[in-house]
Amino acid sequence: MKVIVSKDYDEMSKKAADFVISNIEEKPQIKFGLATGSTPIGLYENLAKASKDGEISFKYAKSVNLDEYIGIDKDNDQSYQYFMNENLFNKVDFKEGATHLPYAPEADEKYTKDYDELLDEFGQRDIQILGLGPNGHLAFNEPAEKLNQRTSIVELSQETIDANSRFFESADDVPKYAISMGMADVFNAKTLIVLASGKGKHEVVRRILEEDTIYPDFPASFLHLHPNVYLFVDEDAMNG
Repeated sequence: MKVIVSKDYDEMSKKAADFVISNIEEKPQIKFGLATGSTPIGLYENLAKASKDGEISFKYAKSVNLDEYIGIDKDNDQSYQYFMNENLFNKVDFKEGATHLPYAPEADEKYTKDYDELLDEFGQRDIQILGLGPNGHLAFNEPAEKLNQRTSIVELSQETIDANSRFFESADDVPKYAISMGMADVFNAKTLIVLASGKGKHEVVRRILEEDTIYPDFPASFLHLHPNVYLFVDEDAMNG
């Protein structure tokens, strides 16, 4: 695991974006795995600026996303589809049909099979962008006695619901279920870019860097199994 420490969030976002930009320049037909949440917003802003300035293009790129809330309309301003549209897709030149998110209007396993088929056809990603949940979850693979390999319907932990409630009027409005890539699919990328910013992520970062044990009640520990991980952190996340 390669650890890149920046003084603050803006510098971390710029360094991560520069890394992604160099990969796009090297391979314009790059295949991405994308993440939502507040942490990658700065990265996406830098990529959008580079695209606007003509430094890079996404017209040959393709992407898949990790997860989505269940039972929330794609046009809802708290859906991950809306998030991706606002923060990246509407600002760069992805071709129509080149970006994909899981979707499940209800908690039915048939939607997980649909996304598994899409992921199988999509193939291995060149880069997968990941954030870190405060409890160490990756995508919506929550700490548990066992973890799913493929796309699944997951019940969100209270800790995750509480963390996401800042985006809703109240915690009661946060969806309780999500559709998410499983661990095998999360890791099906040549390179993982993991972003962590702020004091609230310090404990997760500390455990990743100091503990060697792999266990399902701390999904982030599985990062040690991937051969090519870049962990971008700011000083608050690194030092607490």
